[in-house]
Amino acid sequence: MPEPRLEVRDVLGERVVTIDRVPFSIGRRETNDLRLGGSEVSREHAEIVSDAGRYMLRDRASRYGTFVNGEPVTECELRTGDRVRLGRGGGADLVFLTADDERSLSSRSTTGARDDLRQITALLEGFRALGTGRVLHEVLALVLDAAIEISGAERAFIMLSTADGGLEFRLARGRDKQTLTDSTFAVSRKIPEEVFRTGATRVVADLLDGGFADVHMGTVALGIRNVVCLPLNYVHYVESAEARGEDRRIGVLYLDSRERGTLLSDATRAALETLSAEASVAIENARLYREKIEKSKMEQEMRIAAEIQQALLPKPRASMGFVEAAAASLPCRSIGGDFFDYLDEPGHSFGFTLGDVAGKGPPAALMSALMQGMFASHAQYAESPASAVTHMNKTLCRRGLESRFVTLMFGILSADGDLTYCNAGHNPPFVIGKSGLRRLEEGGPVVGLLEFAPFGEGKVHLDAGDTVIVFSDGVSEALNSAGDEFGDARLEEVTDQTGAMTAQAIVDRIVAAVRAFTKGAAQSDDITVMVIRYLGNGN
Repeated sequence: MPEPRLEVRDVLGERVVTIDRVPFSIGRRETNDLRLGGSEVSREHAEIVSDAGRYMLRDRASRYGTFVNGEPVTECELRTGDRVRLGRGGGADLVFLTADDERSLSSRSTTGARDDLRQITALLEGFRALGTGRVLHEVLALVLDAAIEISGAERAFIMLSTADGGLEFRLARGRDKQTLTDSTFAVSRKIPEEVFRTGATRVVADLLDGGFADVHMGTVALGIRNVVCLPLNYVHYVESAEARGEDRRIGVLYLDSRERGTLLSDATRAALETLSAEASVAIENARLYREKIEKSKMEQEMRIAAEIQQALLPKPRASMGFVEAAAASLPCRSIGGDFFDYLDEPGHSFGFTLGDVAGKGPPAALMSALMQGMFASHAQYAESPASAVTHMNKTLCRRGLESRFVTLMFGILSADGDLTYCNAGHNPPFVIGKSGLRRLEEGGPVVGLLEFAPFGEGKVHLDAGDTVIVFSDGVSEALNSAGDEFGDARLEEVTDQTGAMTAQAIVDRIVAAVRAFTKGAAQSDDITVMVIRYLGNGN
């Protein structure tokens, strides 16, 4: 017994399809019984089922809807001659015919069939090319070449959205796959920006009509009259019943020509709408691929930068006959702006510094490396810590780095226990020992802001067993999940009663305490701590 059939009209052409099974699935996915082209056809758009001898059409939660004889439906009985529309402007048209209905597709001219065949061939070739394109420039070129082949247009270009919501000219092509530059491709932005804003395809039959001549003078002067501009809507389908997909406008596809030709035909417009839908996915995938490559390259460069930064730091432990020191620096990003260094003259004195550059990330890391170099060159031959800091401040100020300053602690401990230091705007370190807790606050302002700022210095005497704790504000201002700061008081508690613990053990204890306090919260700043223990003269 003959089965009912569907007369199909979409961007892939006209054809008759027999409904030889039920349920009979319809949509854009290849596994459907009837696969359709069209930017508004969902992957699983609708289905035809049999119910007590009747044929029922059901919409399968399609994105752009199903219409029977112009009315939106979710389920209805099909009668012979019913006209079914899947989607709105960029979908597909079907006519349902029962087995005894002898109507058939309208006759078509040989020229029209040949034109449609050319469009279908170009469209399919474009889709295959888009599936293999990985580099964004190549994908854009493939889209433009396919669009020109489909439409017969003379020129075409693509503009893509920018991070601030604007449109950026990316690529233009002419016939014979010729690339055009934006300087030779003079065109007004009025139509592309309107299409990008509204999301609606714009067709202009003649630029001399409708008030476009004034804003398209350069284009009109070339003899260009006919324009088609389509939005590039990226639709990311989600395979779940709850999610309908992500719809995002990523740019526009613009075509124009001197002669009307096929550029303004309904078939051309439908083919271009399908191409733009597929092209949007390919373009976005190429964008994501490029971003992934750039991100991978950046991560590799940051890993190398982190290795270099760690190599610039001294070994965390240092020891002389009268002193031992240890330090640790934990950047909040892969590279940080904190630094430390040691300066020793065997048998005489032990110098140390710890600094914190304003800011985070690569700029702060570069500044940190600069400060380490300046410390190495100035501290070695300076008369005192204050003199060294004064020279570093002048050198940094003369480089003219705006909004870049450094807090710095520089101290020199002699073998007999005398500690001379200069604190340049840094968190005051403290000394724990027999004399109780003492703050090291003498010095001056931060380094790098005022070229002629005065810097003084302070002096304290250490007894055997006294410990100096130097830290960046990433320690005292570390935040927990409730937004509370670690604070100096907690740091004092952690370092109290450390007794005969080694400098490294005290560093480990401080770092562990900060991490325990901030557990569950993201690290907000670089954490650097240094511990200097005076062992006594002659030990």
